[in-house]
Amino acid sequence: MRKSTYFHLGFIVSLAPAQTKAGLASKQGLAVHGDAPNSDNEFLSSQNSPISWYYTWSPWPSDTVNNSVAFIPLLHGLDAASDDELKSLLGRLPDSSTHLLTFNEPDHDIASGGSDISPEDAAEAYIQYIAPLREGSSDSPRTWNISHPVVTGSGQGIEWLKRFNESCHHLSPDGCPADFVAVHYYGDFPGLAAWIGTLDDFYNPPNSSENRLGLWITEMALP
Repeated sequence: MRKSTYFHLGFIVSLAPAQTKAGLASKQGLAVHGDAPNSDNEFLSSQNSPISWYYTWSPWPSDTVNNSVAFIPLLHGLDAASDDELKSLLGRLPDSSTHLLTFNEPDHDIASGGSDISPEDAAEAYIQYIAPLREGSSDSPRTWNISHPVVTGSGQGIEWLKRFNESCHHLSPDGCPADFVAVHYYGDFPGLAAWIGTLDDFYNPPNSSENRLGLWITEMALP
């Protein structure tokens, strides 16, 4: 979901340490879109700002935010993931860009800001286009820390993730590897805490031998 306000505050939740190739200076980030006064952009890029990262719901950075704030590209839907120019576009981003968000609310319709992708189609595209970005290639050696698709904070969302995970392992013995998990939630704080717990249980089950995945809240709204 994408609201009409300029900023959405984002956080990296410390339930589990993120296993990433590169860290960020702060757990606080912003989702940026629309026009804003120059004073807002100047503060965002200033030494007094607590914000160290931002995203724009797209693979393109804002031309009003300087490179002192790390840009996190987002591949909103299937077209963005399969774009022939994707590797070139990502390769031109500043070195401070180290993390990549994927598939915005694929369990939600396009009219409401989602990407409306079936779990099966998402798994196929993830394995073909996105997972290779974690390791780089001869024509694009840059590597990325990658999130799984970010679903709505709902029962519909967790069911989508279960089907996505099943499809990933059906297509590849390695499944759909990721480095962190993005979180969306619109509701009260107890609901947010419960949703974070649901995702943590899904991605970081007790006694798992896998590296624990950190959780990033990239969209939220509390009443």
